[in-house]
Amino acid sequence: MQETLHIKGMSCGHCVKAVEKALKEIPGIQHVQVDLATGTATVETASALDRQAVRQKIEKAGYELV
Repeated sequence: MQETLHIKGMSCGHCVKAVEKALKEIPGIQHVQVDLATGTATVETASALDRQAVRQKIEKAGYELV
């Protein structure tokens, strides 16, 4: 399954790497691609995405899931 997440607060390449790292730590996420220009992250999962886990990881990294 593929899902696009909207993330607020990214402003540079370091932000992209931080968001990628945070999302890759979530069990079940197989692939992550973050786009700074659109403020989105596209994730591929084998099953339904745990939105609560995503929100927690994104906020812990210093960003906001919109």
